[in-house]
Amino acid sequence: MKILVTGGLGYIGSHTCVELAKNGHTVVIVDNLSNSKLETLDRLTEITGARMAFYRVDVTDYRATAEIFAAHTIEGVMHFAGLKAVGESVEQPLAYYYNNVLGTITIAKLCLEYGVNKFVFSSSATVYGDQASPLYEDMALGQTTNPYGETKAMSERILTDVTKANPRFAVSLLRYFNPVGAHESGLIGEDPNGIPNNLMPYVTRVAKGLLPCLRVFGNDYDTPDGTGVRDYIHVVDLALGHVAAFENLQPGVSIFNLGTGKGTSVLELVHAFTAENGVAVPYEIAPRRVGDVATCFADASRAARDLGWRAKRGIREMVRDAWRFESATKGTKGTFPFVR
Repeated sequence: MKILVTGGLGYIGSHTCVELAKNGHTVVIVDNLSNSKLETLDRLTEITGARMAFYRVDVTDYRATAEIFAAHTIEGVMHFAGLKAVGESVEQPLAYYYNNVLGTITIAKLCLEYGVNKFVFSSSATVYGDQASPLYEDMALGQTTNPYGETKAMSERILTDVTKANPRFAVSLLRYFNPVGAHESGLIGEDPNGIPNNLMPYVTRVAKGLLPCLRVFGNDYDTPDGTGVRDYIHVVDLALGHVAAFENLQPGVSIFNLGTGKGTSVLELVHAFTAENGVAVPYEIAPRRVGDVATCFADASRAARDLGWRAKRGIREMVRDAWRFESATKGTKGTFPFVR
């Protein structure tokens, strides 16, 4: 099938493009490069042997995005494009509501206009709010703790209503947890523009000497070592989950958690990185961040049962592959704000 991947040069999108190509699908990528790099397109070609069609377009631009639908016979969409930093969303809520919600509306509207009935949405575990883990798909959407999570919850509600009004429309809402790691080739990985907003790029850049110290936000949570506990999942496992969801789409809405089902604390991840790679990661403790929760991990049994998918890679593979990618990329020392 020919699949439009929005945000396809980003971290998760690029890995999913690889797995789609490996499974025989033709990929069309749209990305505004706000948090990705054009060189990733060449790296995708190197990995897959296929040159993917690419459009530098912001999906909130209806007219420009419509031209892509008109130029290709799109048979399905994977929608990754969106702003994704929890802390930044608290500081810039209007930007997040505009970009993330309008982008979803634009893509859904064009799907209906061009008869595209297969839609996989990149959602997030943040839609559960601060509910007790493990988190199940049948839980009600919680009181989200930040604007980023609220944009994902709003997008889920919008897509659910679209399926009610359009019985042939098939949507899979993928609520995933904390992706880390990189492709085993070392060619693609998490390489954000500007200030990193996720934990692992900060860990790798501190290890590389590009940043002086990792700032760990909070060590007074009700967790084994006081630091936040998350369900870290290897990005390749996550990409394979998207492919499985797409290939099992049925009319209506399906919801799947994509996680390992196991929580790991921030400090456990840092210590695992040092043990696996033999590289020290200096850190210091800072106050909690607004919008963070203490513990968040999945029950992923539905994906195993209905999609035949489960995460296979552990923390060791995650930190090893992340460091391989960081070690292969060029960088210069400089001053960066602390981790968000």
